[in-house]
Amino acid sequence: MASDQIAVGIIGGSGFYELFDDVVEHALDTPYGEPSAPIVVGEIEGRAVGFLPRHGRRHELPPHRINYRANLWALSELGATDIILPCAAGSLQADVKPGHFVVADQLVDRTRGRVDTFYDGPRTTHVSFADPYDDELRRIAIDTARELDIPVHGRGTIVVIEGPRFSTRAESRFYSSMGWHVINMTQYPEAILARELQMAAVNISLITDYDVGLDDDPSLPPVSKDQVVEVFSANNAKLRELLYAMVPRLPLSADRPALHALDGAQF
Repeated sequence: MASDQIAVGIIGGSGFYELFDDVVEHALDTPYGEPSAPIVVGEIEGRAVGFLPRHGRRHELPPHRINYRANLWALSELGATDIILPCAAGSLQADVKPGHFVVADQLVDRTRGRVDTFYDGPRTTHVSFADPYDDELRRIAIDTARELDIPVHGRGTIVVIEGPRFSTRAESRFYSSMGWHVINMTQYPEAILARELQMAAVNISLITDYDVGLDDDPSLPPVSKDQVVEVFSANNAKLRELLYAMVPRLPLSADRPALHALDGAQF
């Protein structure tokens, strides 16, 4: 049976309740309300890992209604220092194909009004967010994916939109023209809240679609819910295999910038 304390947290889709065989559930309350669901703690090669479905157990929470602060706080309270943030995502570039994985290195926030900080005063806090994702975690994810023959892009910019609607064609063309690679609805504010709690984060984007299609291929239809679910479900086994191979290699060095994000950040 898994212990109560974890070093690694995973925030992912509802289907990952099947990630573990033997689990302990933690229904934590936080200063920010209830998380999306109880945290399920299990073991991967003897290492305690906490899993939280960001959309709730029945996928009842749309992206703009997720209590991101409660989710990250709860995982931190259980001891997590490393956070893995897999997500379904759309492609904005022709070479990033459905079924590929992207380990993003940059993020663009296009959300509106989401609560994205733990620091509302009276002490002013400005954490560095120049590099949203941890380099060591990213390297482990990339190397492990390649060892498993999973098609993976070693870097990319993920643009996070408010949702729950998908993009217009004009919006998608704009995002693509900026050179951004991946589009999603949940990576912000997950990544910045992890940073404020001095946790190192890594994104693994599972590409399910081409957003509104490609201008040079009119046969590709705009993304639909059914398409996302179909491709994500078909590749869930690959993602599970990747996570199982990654976790035994974590946590990494204690001197990573994210783990000291508050040093010199508070006035």
